[in-house]
Amino acid sequence: MSGETKKTEFNTSSGEKLAAALELPSGQPKAFALFAHCFSCSKDIKAAREIARSLRAQGFAVLRFDFTGLGASEGDFANTNFSSNVDDLVSAADYLRDEFEAPSILIGHSLGGAAAIVAATRISEVKGVATIGAPAEADHVVLQIAEHRDEIERNGYATVKLAGRPFTIKKQFLDDLEKQDVLTCAEKLKKPLVVMHAPLDETVGIENASRIFLAAKHPKSFISLDNADHLLSNVRDARYAAGVLAAWAARYIGNDAAEDVQTNAAMTETPAVSAFRGGALARSVKGEPFAIALSVDGHPMIIDAGKADGGSDLGPNPTRTLEGALAACGAMTIKMYARRKKWDVEEVEIRIKRAEREDDHAPHVLEKELRVSGDLDKDQRARLLEIADKCPVHRMLTEGVQIRSRIG
Repeated sequence: MSGETKKTEFNTSSGEKLAAALELPSGQPKAFALFAHCFSCSKDIKAAREIARSLRAQGFAVLRFDFTGLGASEGDFANTNFSSNVDDLVSAADYLRDEFEAPSILIGHSLGGAAAIVAATRISEVKGVATIGAPAEADHVVLQIAEHRDEIERNGYATVKLAGRPFTIKKQFLDDLEKQDVLTCAEKLKKPLVVMHAPLDETVGIENASRIFLAAKHPKSFISLDNADHLLSNVRDARYAAGVLAAWAARYIGNDAAEDVQTNAAMTETPAVSAFRGGALARSVKGEPFAIALSVDGHPMIIDAGKADGGSDLGPNPTRTLEGALAACGAMTIKMYARRKKWDVEEVEIRIKRAEREDDHAPHVLEKELRVSGDLDKDQRARLLEIADKCPVHRMLTEGVQIRSRIG
């Protein structure tokens, strides 16, 4: 599902403007989610961006923002603390409620996960909370600045380096951490909770996930992120987390499309399918008459028959997918050729239609229509039409290909 990233901002209760990015799917969102990034990170860290956009692809709207004093947001980081982060989350929820719809799901990464647990007790519309690599105690973050603690206690502040950048940490930050009780908030949450954690996380140990999980009441779930690191720096780990989140959230948002979201997320993001590379892997989806979980070089998708043919229409049918490959390959080939020639090609659009015949799934003729924008003369445009017909998929279809089949 396509969509857009909308830059926006909102005010905190103390008046600072916080920079935000709202991921909006095309069409009506299935639900709104709010994402809290990790300590000293920003809304644009890879995990935040990839998870938000992957959820957007599943039909969710997701707001990610920079906490006060971080990224493009106003304010002084030195004057912030865990409590102010929780306040920022509440302000973000207020913004969504006033401008769009209150968040149904809170997602927090690392210390942002601990903040999400606490903030959920103050946002009545929240139907579920998800944590990723979250500490069981807010003051776990002190481990990252342990060598400066004496200096902070003695002088009231210290400049520390986090991820290679200098930050001023004041004593009030440490004092505020000591007042927090994340586990008690988890126990009193009374909302569905999913705890996601990597067993090999070297920043926040897996024992933190166990403590949060044991403190929370049912319904609760634990998802292992296998070999992921703390920051989910591998894009595939972030997208896997998003797929699981979409499936989990679909159980609680009360949306008629929840079944579609769950099937799409859970079936296409299973490691056994998405890990396949070097070609395409298709596997039938349990419980569906015709739906197929397809992985192309590790990129998952759902292929299905339409409802008229007895399927659930969870994704495009195989022949439409072939048409899509032809359109995408032609557009990509044009872009590559234009870049090599340094031609001014701004946008390429290719539409594929089947010529009418009795059997819709076995067309004799595919009609290809190109639209190319840019400062191009007549000869250049004619050449690009030729180039589109030289793309690999076009050639496979027109020149023929041998297929050797066997059964294992």
